[in-house]
Amino acid sequence: MKIGIIIIFHNNEKEMDPSFLIEQINQTSNLELCLVNNDSKDNTYEVLKNIKEACDNVSVVNVRKFKSDISAVKAGARFMLNAFNLKHLGYVSINMLNTKYHGLNGLIKMIAENQDVINDYNCKNLKKKKTLFQSLFSVIDYLKNLEIENPFIQLQYQRNL
Repeated sequence: MKIGIIIIFHNNEKEMDPSFLIEQINQTSNLELCLVNNDSKDNTYEVLKNIKEACDNVSVVNVRKFKSDISAVKAGARFMLNAFNLKHLGYVSINMLNTKYHGLNGLIKMIAENQDVINDYNCKNLKKKKTLFQSLFSVIDYLKNLEIENPFIQLQYQRNL
């Protein structure tokens, strides 16, 4: 079984380098990615569809009315639950990250480089069975707690940027 990762986008067209993203995503054979477009007003959705066409392990969900990040994550989780047999679901919201220096490319590269660690995620900490939505985990927080050495992860926890 694979782990799913939901990535939320909102008006991120200018931050995307489709060829780099496709190259990195095609290296993540152990993960199933769901790219959620949260009612972008630019061409983010079109770029995401192009990425999906070039990658076997990518799905795209289009949220047509802007929702909170948590609601957009839940929309992606519902899709992933119905479409795939997954062990766990992680999430990342692009607009909640400090991407000033490493950008979206840094996020996707970090996911590709750490796919085995992400795929080994387990719920030892969970004391009782939780619903799918209660057991969603933040990919960035998970990797930070494992003390993964990665400039992108370290940047997310720096202050005053």
